[in-house]
Amino acid sequence: MSSNTASLNGFAPAGASLPAGERRKPRRVLPGFGLTMGYTLVYLSLLVLIPLSAVFLKTAGMGWEHFWDVVTAPRVVASYKLSFGASLLAASINAVFGLMLAWSLVRYEFPGKKLVDALIDLPFALPTAVAGIALTALYARNGWLGSLLEPQGIKVAFTPLGILVALTFIGLPFVVRSVQPVLEDLETELEEAAASLGARRWQTFRYVILPTLLPALLTGFALAFARAVGEYGSVIFIAGNLPMVSEITPLMIITKLEQYDYQGATAIASVMLVFSFVLLFIINGLQAWSSRLNGAGRAR
Repeated sequence: MSSNTASLNGFAPAGASLPAGERRKPRRVLPGFGLTMGYTLVYLSLLVLIPLSAVFLKTAGMGWEHFWDVVTAPRVVASYKLSFGASLLAASINAVFGLMLAWSLVRYEFPGKKLVDALIDLPFALPTAVAGIALTALYARNGWLGSLLEPQGIKVAFTPLGILVALTFIGLPFVVRSVQPVLEDLETELEEAAASLGARRWQTFRYVILPTLLPALLTGFALAFARAVGEYGSVIFIAGNLPMVSEITPLMIITKLEQYDYQGATAIASVMLVFSFVLLFIINGLQAWSSRLNGAGRAR
């Protein structure tokens, strides 16, 4: 093969130099940037941008006064507080216990480890309606756990606490699967070095392990929160759906649709979209900040 033919294919024989002004182009498996980006934008537009734009366009047909009356109705505001508050709390719980579970799976060997690892993905595979029915049967007054909790004055099913339990259940895998690969790649030599320098266990975790895990932990938190905000199937059965008490915002949207109030449904959906984007933007900003901070610390 001549050097010209080899250079056209992106290769050059050993010891051969490319002609002056000719740059070696790397071989790419996928098509060029223009074609790949075109397919990406079309795919993204069909699945995400156009549906989201339709929500705002449908809402734009309402007058501002009507829009404000719909989205600030007391019943709707109560559903905002419950949906976003329960989602944030559930994601926070999962951030703590998901980290502990991922740590146990990575750092320890125990009987049934593979079974526990497989069960973590159960909320992914389980239909949400089935999860809701199972949780309701478990925490109802005559359920296995409900019959033990209610005599103690703890009522879970058909209360906001039941919503929190359901959202925690469906969000746990996001945190565990986000943190687990980072823990597997974490070098134990750093912990041993910190221990040899006299650092206590908490100090080692705080200053050596946590900065490395924080970006992945925030990613899992954001994913769990995003899933919880829009969750419907697993919550609808255990919530009780009492107005001003245990009504979530997705239920309010479904109620508007059943009443053929499409503009009202899209108005509430647009508010949820805006709040979700703002919160996710804040979380992603914190993730980027922690990554830069961690990178700067390693550079030192």
